[in-house]
Amino acid sequence: MRMLLPRCLDEALALLAAHPDAMPVAGGTDLFVRWPERLDRHGRPLLDLSGVPELRPHALQPDALVLGATTTYWDVLMDPVVAVEFPLLAAAARQVGAVQIQTRGTWAGNIANASPAADGVLAMMAYDAVVELRSDRERAEVPLAEFYVGYRQTRCQPDQLITRIRLPRRPRDCQRFEKVGSRRAQTISKVGLAICRVGEEWRVVVNSMAPTVRRCQSLEHALASGSPSASVADWLPLIRTDLAPIDDLRSTRHYREQVLARLLHASGATGGEPLVS
Repeated sequence: MRMLLPRCLDEALALLAAHPDAMPVAGGTDLFVRWPERLDRHGRPLLDLSGVPELRPHALQPDALVLGATTTYWDVLMDPVVAVEFPLLAAAARQVGAVQIQTRGTWAGNIANASPAADGVLAMMAYDAVVELRSDRERAEVPLAEFYVGYRQTRCQPDQLITRIRLPRRPRDCQRFEKVGSRRAQTISKVGLAICRVGEEWRVVVNSMAPTVRRCQSLEHALASGSPSASVADWLPLIRTDLAPIDDLRSTRHYREQVLARLLHASGATGGEPLVS
């Protein structure tokens, strides 16, 4: 295994430009989990970002929370201001895995891994996160809701790194995070839901029900109209407009649709208590 060990961001970007086949690694929590299916990548060098100090800090700026590329889930959980102001992040971080994973896993890695079941992406997308991409040529920003182009496919080019994630600071209410899995913790979600409201605008984000984590515009428009569905069954046509769940090892399409409909119907968005759960 060949390791590239940059000591600063400029060096990391230069190494990536020189080795576009390199695989960036931050927390590394997913590296060996997917190792058997990445046989064609085993000869690629690993670009270890853990020694790049510019990528680690997170900061609350006047208009945004900025997460560095190697900011961990634990960093957010241990910051009382961030955990209170962005409760969906804290809820996702608590359920992403054991403490060992929380202290190593990174928010940017959760984005780059591009799993349709990603818990961190679920919360960040609900907060209108914007992903900063850097190469040694240019800098670009992409809304997280537009970052994925297909299953395990992103807009990040081979010579680009995710360097920061910006989450706007806005007054929000009715924030809710739900994860349904085989057990309460340390499991991959069968259905995940994040909801929040900014003024009259809603964000409804769902995981494990499409090739990517996805914002659900039909559901958002229904909530914004002020006329949420009267029964669980009434949510199903809206769900099917936005999402296309499949049968797989963890669950069935029917189960996922029914669970999401019940979560929506029971959520604070329809008059229940607006909690993060």
